[in-house]
Order: sequence, then structure tokens, then C-alpha cells
Amino acid sequence: MTQINGKGPIHVAFVGNPNCGKTTLFNAVTGSKLKVANWPGVTVEKKEGYAQYEGEELVCIDTPGIYSLTCYTIEEKVTRQCVMDDEIDVIVNVVDASSLERNLYLTLQLLELGKPMVLALNMMDIVQERGMEIDLHRMPEMLGDIAVIPVSAARRSGITTLLHAVVHHYKEGPKGDILHYNEEIEDKIAKLEVMMQAHYPAHSSVRWHAIKLLENDEEVKKEHPIQTINVVERSYEKEIIQRKYEYIEQIVKEVLFHREKKAASTDRIDRLLTHPVLGIPMFLYIMGLVFFLTFTVGDALKGIFEAALAVFSDAAAGMLSSIGAAEWLRSLIVDGIIAGVGGILTFIPNIFILFLALAILEDSGYMSRVAYVMDSLMGKVGLSGKAFLPMILGFGCTVPAIMATRALETEHDRRKTMIVTPFMSCSARLPIYVLFSEMFFSEHAGLVAFSMYVIGMVAAILTALILNRIEKGRVNDSLLIELPEYKRPNTRTIRIYVWNKLKDYLTKAGTTIFLASIVIWFVLNFGMGGRVESPAESFGAMIGHVLSPLLAPAGLNMWQIVVALISGVSAKEVVVSSFAVLFGVTNANSAAGMQTIVENIHAVNPNFGPVNAYALMVFCLLYVPCAATIATIKKESNSWKFTAGMVIFQILFAWVAATLVFQIGSLL
Repeated sequence: MTQINGKGPIHVAFVGNPNCGKTTLFNAVTGSKLKVANWPGVTVEKKEGYAQYEGEELVCIDTPGIYSLTCYTIEEKVTRQCVMDDEIDVIVNVVDASSLERNLYLTLQLLELGKPMVLALNMMDIVQERGMEIDLHRMPEMLGDIAVIPVSAARRSGITTLLHAVVHHYKEGPKGDILHYNEEIEDKIAKLEVMMQAHYPAHSSVRWHAIKLLENDEEVKKEHPIQTINVVERSYEKEIIQRKYEYIEQIVKEVLFHREKKAASTDRIDRLLTHPVLGIPMFLYIMGLVFFLTFTVGDALKGIFEAALAVFSDAAAGMLSSIGAAEWLRSLIVDGIIAGVGGILTFIPNIFILFLALAILEDSGYMSRVAYVMDSLMGKVGLSGKAFLPMILGFGCTVPAIMATRALETEHDRRKTMIVTPFMSCSARLPIYVLFSEMFFSEHAGLVAFSMYVIGMVAAILTALILNRIEKGRVNDSLLIELPEYKRPNTRTIRIYVWNKLKDYLTKAGTTIFLASIVIWFVLNFGMGGRVESPAESFGAMIGHVLSPLLAPAGLNMWQIVVALISGVSAKEVVVSSFAVLFGVTNANSAAGMQTIVENIHAVNPNFGPVNAYALMVFCLLYVPCAATIATIKKESNSWKFTAGMVIFQILFAWVAATLVFQIGSLL
């Protein structure tokens, strides 16, 4: 790092609650000048960026989102270690202005560190949209005259003012104490400060450490083992927390105006959506509506993509013929790549509607209610209340959902949640549900697809219940979560969310699915003697014939299904592109393509019907997750043994579930 004017750079830690816009603000300040690694000894990602302001060089560190400096989770430990580091010169505390009560608890803890601090009041645009006001003159006074800078990370406003405050407060130095406790606690803090200074004369943040010793903080006691028996006869954590929240209530009362009307509206809605009896049925009803829209609106739009794909496929075939391309090359491009990748792209309308609905539910504040409603059920099956948060993320993508298990306190809870999270239906499975539900359950396609999401949740709960019985009813912590007020979803936030998800989908189509389509084409067009005339003589058929008897009890004893399932390990969407390549269909999602697939399936197995199709969908829902998820599980668990055991368990679970569906369905 370059030094300017002979001085070293200013090290700035960005600290805040989860979902306060901290990382967005960090990115706005540092731009693209980022260095990403892992924090020493843990899998939590460390982002470091650089910025300049009036000749000063800033090294900015984005810490994991936390609610307090009390250490339970990996993220909390990492962030606390970072802000306690003597190398950190200034703390930028990013606060969601629309949720002051939740955010200010961490603010008061950070102030007690005695380090220079700037408060970045983010999401002021949301505050204004709700018709509320914040007194930006009184708020700094109540926080010890620190700089309170209104910013909008999403709109990149207030960045220059924030940088000015960072540099100014670094030069100015730390502020004094602002929060005082009762006489007894203050007397004990004073004694502990003297003891800390005697043992660690060069230590900074002496008052904060004294307070944590009064709270019987295990980490602080381990790091600074001083004799406190004559001073700390019990934990004063409850009184200290209560005093902080009393002061937060006072701050909010004096600086925040016109919030009563919005809060009353939120309470009225929550009487229904968080009702102890009606909460879960309401969640299922809302998700059912989402899938109704995903099919009805998505299917209405997909005709445009089908027509475009047909035109493109015919044009590609015509161009290759006109230039005299070899027949095998024409087959590879048209029957392999275009059929595989193009077939996946026709599901974009369905994927778009699903992501749009989930973005609206998330940004409105509803998804945190779902976690709250499910907390009681999570506890009954032996899961931590926080486990449902990564499970909700699993509806989008299993990879970030597995990474989100870091928020759980113990390694045991993290691993148990990793086992059940892949049962949540990620968006990659949606094309499978759309294809087979429309081929075999055309009148009830939306309901059938929705049932897969319900079965996934039931499978997760059942697995957790079995694990809990094996562990003889191990007790888990309940979920503590702030329920934000409902708000009108932000158009820009939703647009960014949906576009990022679609971009990931398109990127996967252009990489993983592209390569998988080529591999599948070669596997189906070559055999022991070279190029084959019929896929039945190919390597794929050979592999499929060996393994298909294993799937016979589930009604899936077709070599084509075996090949498709194996290919789906690379990415779940590849199951659909595999069927397109296997049965020579350019567009599997079109009416003609689906009819061709059904006819070809019946040519191989005339008895293959709705029960077989439903068993196949259940197997695809429950069997081994994609390769990226497996790699993430290995990284997060740091155990190949655990990862391999989990993969084997899920394959067996999927086989048993699909077999039960087929056998019982056949009897009925």
C-alpha cells in the first residue's frame, strides 16, 4: 500500500447489522478496487478495498453483518476481532435508518470501544417514502457528537461527505463515554478499568472490556484472564442490555417522527400473517399463488422464446448445410448445443416470474415473518430457530443457503442444517417441474410443481426430526429476529435482484449447461466402435443399462433417465437439456417438443405415466445436489467424510421416497 505525505493509510472497518446495506455502501466507496480472501482460520469471506480522499489513502474492510459484539457465531467472532484490532483507525457503523431500534444496539456497543467512529445513516430514501423524519441535529448530540452522515448506498449519495467525516474523525481522535449505567455498575466498571490498566497498560478499549467482564463474556475472560471474584460476583448482562435499550428508546423518541401510523398498519397485517395457527397456512397459500403466477404468466410469455429458438435453430441448420459442414458437426451444434442450451433458455419467463415474486416478498418484509412463524416448528424437530433462514435462501440457490449456515452458533447446528437445506427446491429444479408437470399433469401443472416445494419442506422436517430422535431430543436455541415494518418494495432493488438471478441463470446456460450438452451429445453419439447410428448403442446406453435396474422399484428403469440424472449432478437444469438431446428435440419446453418426448418415452416404456413422472420429479427434488453445492458443503464443513456421507444419504433418501411414490401410486 502506497503512503501519502509520508504517512500510512487509514484503516476503516465497515460494521453493521445484516441487510443494512453495509456491503453495498462498501462497494460504492471502494468501487472495483477489491481484494477478496478468507479471514485467517475460517471460511468467512474477507473483502478489502481501497479509496482516496484529499490525499489520504483509505484501506476499507467489509466485516460480516452482526447484531452485537457478543460472540456466538463465526461472523460475530470475526467482526469483533476485526474492530478490536489496533490496526483499525476508524469504524464506519452502517445503520438502516428505517430500523433504528434494531441497529442502535450495536452502535452503542461500538461507541464503548472508544475508537473514532462515523455513523452512516443508510436507506434514508426508505424513511422518506414511509413519511417519517429523523432529526439529524439531535441524533449526533445523543451519540456523543459523532458524525451522523445520511447516505443512500444504492443511489451512491452522501459518499463524499462520508469520506470527509472518516478522515476528519481519524485526525480528531476518539470521543468520550455517552452511556452511563447505575451507580453500582459504574463503580464496578471503574474498578475493572483500573485492574485492566494494571495488567494491560497499553490496551485500548478498556471500558468496553470492563463491561464485557461484568457480563461474564467467555471470550474476553479467556483473552484477558484477570482475577475479578471480588468485583464480579454474578453476571450483570441483563441490566446492561436493559440500560442500552432504555437509551435506544429515548433516542428513537427524540429523533424519529411520524412512525406510529406505519407501525399500526404493520401490526394489523401481522395479526393474520404471523398468527400462531393461520401463519403457516397463509405462507403455503402465498407460495401457492406464486406458483400459479409462475405457470400462468410464464407459460403465456414462453411462446415468444419458443418461436425465437425455432427460428434460430432452423437458421443455424441451414447455414451449416450451406457451408458444407460435416454431418456430425451439424448434429453437435443443432441437436446437442442448441437443443440443450436453447431448451433451458425457454424457461426464462417461468424463472423470471418466480424470482420477481420472491424479490417482492423479501423486500416487503414478509420473508422475515416466515422465519418467525416457522421458529416454533423448527424447535420441535430439533433445529435451531435460525436454521429456517438458510432454508428460505434455498428456494433461490442452495450454494448461498449452505454458506448462510455460518449464522448458527455451533458446528453441530451448522452441519444439521446443511443436511436438510438441499431439500429446499432451488430455482434450478423449476425447469424439471415445469417440463414433467406440463407433459403429464397439464390441467394441474402449477399445483403439481408447488407440491414439490411442500414435499421438500416435509423431507427437511422429517430428516431433522429423525436426527433429533437419534440425539435424544437435543435442545436448540430459539430464533431472535427483528420484524421490520412492511414497506412498498423498491423497484430498483427488485430490478437488481431479479437481473442478478437471471444473469446467474444465463451464465450457467452459457457455461455449465453448454459444456454438459456437448458431453451428453458425445456420450450418446459414440460407442465402443466409434460413431454410432442409434443412441441405444452408445456409451450412455451402456452406462444406463447397468444402473437402470436400481431404479426399477421407483418406476424409472430407463437408461435415458439414468443418463439425465447423472448429468444433473453438474447442474439440475441439465436434466431438462439432457432429455432434449436424448430424444432429439430442439425445444423441450414447446408443445410439440413435449409431445415428442412423451411419444419417445412411451416407445421405450409404454407403461410410463403420471405416477412414474411424479416419482421422477420427487427423485430430482431429493437426490444429490449440484456439484457447486457439494463443493460448498465440503468447504463449509471442512470434511470430506461428512460431505460424502451427506451425498450418499440424499441418494438413498431420494430412492426410498421415489419408490414409495411409485409403489403406492401404482396401487391407487
